[in-house]
Amino acid sequence: MTLPFAMTRIASSLRLTALPLALVASIAGAQAVAPSPATPALPPSAASVSAESLAEFAWLEGCWTGNVNQRDFREQWMPLRGGMMLGVSQVVMGGKTVGYEYLKLESRPDGAYYVAAPSDAKEAAFRYVGVTVDTAGDRGDHLYAFENPALEFPRRIVYRHATGGWLYAQVEGKVNGADRQVIYPMRHVDCATGAFLGK
Repeated sequence: MTLPFAMTRIASSLRLTALPLALVASIAGAQAVAPSPATPALPPSAASVSAESLAEFAWLEGCWTGNVNQRDFREQWMPLRGGMMLGVSQVVMGGKTVGYEYLKLESRPDGAYYVAAPSDAKEAAFRYVGVTVDTAGDRGDHLYAFENPALEFPRRIVYRHATGGWLYAQVEGKVNGADRQVIYPMRHVDCATGAFLGK
């Protein structure tokens, strides 16, 4: 997915986090290239969805890859084990790594959190606020939202689990007072061969 943020300088100064966050730093002014439906707002009841259980994120296990504006990005998640899921992301341009992050999904006393530690910034945690289902146009996409209201950008990260092995990582917030949304389209792939998986 991509980030429409005028970016390398802003990303460095804002100390962005999370795969979508590391990508912000590396994708200067990129626009989404894959189809991505709008993110519906979470209903008030979404926050009451079991924030303690990480099992609902099991679909993330494995490798996800995408390419936008000559930047290849990859996110890899290990299976749920010991109360957390661990992940890593990498952005490569012209054969050179331009950003990476260590990721985790973990349970805390007040809920589940998406935590990102990018290569060029401090760790940031985003609380899970719930899942919604987008059924528009015969879709069945599940949108998993995480927020950190203390941050300007990114303030919200949404993982849209779409059909056909697609994942759209959406990063939202404000940059210089203006609303910004960046979308990273990724496909589920076999970690060893890179072959697309349809789930």
